[in-house]
Amino acid sequence: MVFDPVQRICLRVFGYGAHKGSVDLFNGLLNLSLHILGTTISFKITEKLPKNAPIIVVSNHQSLWDIPPIIWFLRKLHPKFISKKELGNRMPTISYNLKYGGSVLIDRKDPQQATAEIAKIAKYICQHNRAVVIFPEGTRSRSGAPKKFYRKGLQILFENAPEALVLPVSVNNSWKLQRFGMFPIPLFTRLKFKVHPALKVSEYSSSALIDFVESQIKDNIIVT
Repeated sequence: MVFDPVQRICLRVFGYGAHKGSVDLFNGLLNLSLHILGTTISFKITEKLPKNAPIIVVSNHQSLWDIPPIIWFLRKLHPKFISKKELGNRMPTISYNLKYGGSVLIDRKDPQQATAEIAKIAKYICQHNRAVVIFPEGTRSRSGAPKKFYRKGLQILFENAPEALVLPVSVNNSWKLQRFGMFPIPLFTRLKFKVHPALKVSEYSSSALIDFVESQIKDNIIVT
């Protein structure tokens, strides 16, 4: 409730940079709030992050708590999201950022609209050398067990951003934070992220790259 008006003022008065700073701060504070509950966050980056290049961040999806660490620890990449359209309404701070911060909202019942929006954000990250985050499983895993990757969204990104780099991310244990819904949040969860080395889209066929990224991400998911 606090950061929704803060975001609006930052964007309308001071522009993109101030708005992004407010979003980064909001997500940093969300991460900090988890520490109050004894949650630890390990965010391992195996190689130096790419600079001045469009990035496609591909991650498994376990809960809404996947997102604040990705925004905070990868903030230098200016991450944007491909999200379902339902998140664009009635969620203070989050909905405003998704609608006006560079992300896209897709209608999963309208393939034509979804394709156009994904192509649009692919061109956006190439124009501005920023990052887009995609969760190819489509919906979160409620048990932590990885789900099948849907390939269409990745294929559209690769086709429209051939100069991009793919950054695979494996997420472990965030599903535990949301096992009871939004409340209560369990104590002493060990949340772990692993960012794998970047891969050049242009060096792979679309199918081979998706296979490799899916295998790499899932091989580093430990279900306990």
